[in-house]
Amino acid sequence: MKYLNTITTMMFLFFLSSCSTGGNHPDFEANVEKVMTLFELQASESDPQAQLDLMHEDLEWQPPFFGSEPISKSQYADYSKSWQDTMEDVVYTATNYLPGVNSETGVLDGSVRSYGTWTGIHSETGKSWELSSYHTFDFKDGLVVSGGDYFDAGGFLASLAPSEEE
Repeated sequence: MKYLNTITTMMFLFFLSSCSTGGNHPDFEANVEKVMTLFELQASESDPQAQLDLMHEDLEWQPPFFGSEPISKSQYADYSKSWQDTMEDVVYTATNYLPGVNSETGVLDGSVRSYGTWTGIHSETGKSWELSSYHTFDFKDGLVVSGGDYFDAGGFLASLAPSEEE
């Protein structure tokens, strides 16, 4: 009977420990704040340098264009500015901010993932737009070191082209 109680207790403790999520990585909340700031800076166009200051020198960013290769921090500055020069009144509304994991270990690593919707106005045509997107942010030394934008960039830009009626 004592043996059965010991096994039952061990199974119960194992069950409890397997149900525990362990919480988020200790850096996750601070990294979410950095991502939120990055989205606000991108949308407001108010301080391009502050946006770059959130990026690590070794940045590798994946743009959403078909066949594109990851870009560096200096290329990211041009990439970001090109979006800002093309759009006005931009707002990102996050559906969520999710914790990411190390792709090799599956362990929470402080990275951030976000699904959301961008809205704005195309500067050239005056067309209002809405774009669903997914973004990833991996951190090193408290700065974004890699990540990317995931949406149908080609389809999005095609939708903004002037119509034949215009």
